[in-house]
Amino acid sequence: MTESLLSEFSALQALRARRPLVQNITNYVAMTISANVLLALGASPAMVHAAEEVEEFVAISDALVVNIGTLSPAWVTAMRRAVARAAALGKPWVLDPVGCGATPYRTDVATELAGMRPTIVRANASEVLSLAGVAGAAAKGVDSTTRSDDAVAAAMALAHRIGTVVAVTGATDYVTDGSCLVTIESGHALMSWSTALGCALSATAGAFTAVVAPLDAAIAALAVFGAGGAEAAERCRGPGHLSAEICDALYLMDQPTLARRVRVEAREAPPH
Repeated sequence: MTESLLSEFSALQALRARRPLVQNITNYVAMTISANVLLALGASPAMVHAAEEVEEFVAISDALVVNIGTLSPAWVTAMRRAVARAAALGKPWVLDPVGCGATPYRTDVATELAGMRPTIVRANASEVLSLAGVAGAAAKGVDSTTRSDDAVAAAMALAHRIGTVVAVTGATDYVTDGSCLVTIESGHALMSWSTALGCALSATAGAFTAVVAPLDAAIAALAVFGAGGAEAAERCRGPGHLSAEICDALYLMDQPTLARRVRVEAREAPPH
């Protein structure tokens, strides 16, 4: 556990040193908190979603994050163009399939984008089950109705099928590349009462893909963000100021805080 957390802190140090430019095609609700989280981590955020310029912006960015939270046909066109450009240039990109399973349109878009081989898929359990094509999977709007533990097998199968890293977030977080399975214990229950924190976590994963390998990037993102959430929650009486406190905690994040707030463990992978 200690070696892993030292690795996660090394990834954060690398991020701070490089200050990667992270392009986000994200939703209206998440733009501000995602940008502030990226700045607090040491990255440089850009919220660029016009189809007319996304390809040019991908070319100057270090990573791309695609979040389908507030879908529209024009944004879907921009997402397709940006992802295709990122693939052509060999740049990492993260998919956040917000609300996959809630409606056929949303599910179809998420499935199409997943088929374009994202570097990381970051999602809750219901979204992972739906994206993996598990019968009966459903979401309550954009919220999960399923525990993260129940989506592990689907996450591994999805990762194996499309050649990506899948990060399933919930009370316990799981990261898998289809063969390796890692659990991350961190965060705080109060985080579920503050909107768009999951979206900001996906942006965080995008920043880490610019400096370390995909599996390491997903683990580092969940560990660092979760530690920031746990630190912040202790300073708050409720969720109203939580997002601001998380930004402060991420800005101040150090190795002792990670060691105190996070448990990372490799687990035996179940068959899939």
